[in-house]
Amino acid sequence: MQEPCPVVLVHGWKSHPDVWKSLVRRLEEESLECWNFSHAEFRNAGAEEIGRSLRDFILRMQKEREYSGPVDMVCHSMGAPVARYLLEVMDGEARRIRVRTLVGIGPPNNGSAMAELFNDPVHGPPVLQKLAGSFVPRTYNPAEDRLVQEFRRTGPYVKKLQNAGLRSDVRYRVIVGGNRTETPDFFPLFDGRTWEYAAGVWSLTTLGDGIVSHSDSCMAGAEVTVLPKDPAALAAEPAEYCHLCLPGNPEVIEEVIRFLRE
Repeated sequence: MQEPCPVVLVHGWKSHPDVWKSLVRRLEEESLECWNFSHAEFRNAGAEEIGRSLRDFILRMQKEREYSGPVDMVCHSMGAPVARYLLEVMDGEARRIRVRTLVGIGPPNNGSAMAELFNDPVHGPPVLQKLAGSFVPRTYNPAEDRLVQEFRRTGPYVKKLQNAGLRSDVRYRVIVGGNRTETPDFFPLFDGRTWEYAAGVWSLTTLGDGIVSHSDSCMAGAEVTVLPKDPAALAAEPAEYCHLCLPGNPEVIEEVIRFLRE
């Protein structure tokens, strides 16, 4: 078992630090210190602005705690590629920010098909209408959203991540939800499926969490866990494994603890 180190939490797009409440309680039970980073107050910020703030936050916390060692990072959704952009692109050569393990929960590591879909002239409008008030604001224009444009499947920052490559000093872990029983109640807005974009073709798949497909998340060099491990878990509360519920899902939280403790 490794010696414990601080855990930096990075929430997702249009989310907030309170999404980690249940995980924070478990970290405290495990005597693991957590540093809960917020970018909820940012207005239309891009990856570089959020990345700089995340870097400064980590360095400030290290100074306040008089701690100079590495940290672990747990990120939800778009928080993962933002953290990776900091580590791999902004800090790739200097490696000023030392990270042991980066856990991405429902992360669009290869770019977001949903962000791409928002901009599609045919599929975009009806999808945005379905998601209005739950996943996106009721009055939302994706063309004006910097982060969404940067991390589209075809976005410029996805190409920068691909060119930079994963850091050899970081262990990458990915946790994704999957609709193994193909129940529509998993994510009712899309009948239990997730939009997927490959080779310029749109399709719907059960290999995703309703918002982020497995093809968006999985990448060479990262260990991937698909939850629930027991498909029977979807019978009682299928929606607990969809994208928005993953940070507070008990099975997800225990998997995070396992990664941090192994």
